[in-house]
Amino acid sequence: MNRLTIRDVAKEAGVSIATVSKALNDVDVVKPETKERILEIADRLHYVPNLMGKQLKARQTKMLGFYTNSITGPYFSTVVEAIAREAERNGYGVNVFISTDKKVVLNSIMGSVVDGIIGFEDLITEEDLLAIKREKIKAVFIDRDISDETIGSVVFDSFDKAKEATKYLVELGHRRIGFIAGFDNSYDSDERLAGYKAGLAESDIVVDDTLILQGFFEENAAYSSVRSFVRNYHGELPTAILAGNDLSAIGTVKALSDSGYAVPDDFSVMGFDDIDLLEYFTPGLTTVHNPIAKQGTLAVEHLLALINKRTVGQSFKLKGELLIRKSTKRVGRV
Repeated sequence: MNRLTIRDVAKEAGVSIATVSKALNDVDVVKPETKERILEIADRLHYVPNLMGKQLKARQTKMLGFYTNSITGPYFSTVVEAIAREAERNGYGVNVFISTDKKVVLNSIMGSVVDGIIGFEDLITEEDLLAIKREKIKAVFIDRDISDETIGSVVFDSFDKAKEATKYLVELGHRRIGFIAGFDNSYDSDERLAGYKAGLAESDIVVDDTLILQGFFEENAAYSSVRSFVRNYHGELPTAILAGNDLSAIGTVKALSDSGYAVPDDFSVMGFDDIDLLEYFTPGLTTVHNPIAKQGTLAVEHLLALINKRTVGQSFKLKGELLIRKSTKRVGRV
């Protein structure tokens, strides 16, 4: 059985976690009738306060928490390393919390014994963010654009760069351009898809939804999606494909090659992020450079400023650049 938390008491009483904490700690600001009701509920639920957590919260723990549902892939290895290095440089350690269970994630955040959190966690909804704000938890998110008194964000300008990448392919003469999407309701995936559509619209090209495939930001998923597409598609194939990230682009190139097509002679392929793995990939992948390590470093810098009350939450949007390599080429039509 899961250990009962202060959040459970708050939910049963219909009050905030802060109000429960004040009642349990005999703080006078709580109305007597409210305090009595909370104490009765806590007793009925057999709630036992976490004394260790209580002691730790009385002072800075010098620990930060990184919350995510995955750390697989080169993006996460880079960002986690950057977070850990910057935290260590400032005398902090980092606890990494990995879970796909929303209740576990929220209970951990609300009852956490870290000084602040960095989040890349799509399980957290707008309602959850309101709870985090109410509890004045210091947080920086790297998977959504948000700012509040105690919450900031560090994101990449995925929309602008996806639009620029799409228009670059148009400049090469491509008119039928496919897109390999990531996850639904993921900030970067949604922004990159929107940027792709905007780039087509600004080039007077109608969006063809049959050219938008699902790759889930994974090499194998993109491979399967593209392999099936070129085998079964009955319309005019695209001449270029913009992938939502580099792993999807790698899977795309491999799928095209295994289907008898050459890159860039038959298809131009473009990626997103400029991961270190590209150093060993042939042909050299045209991509969008994303300063991933800087995202992690800046997230820690901003979180420490929030913890030490040197600033309020801000939204930082990082810029990137197109890196033109060997996987794209001009076609002889405009």
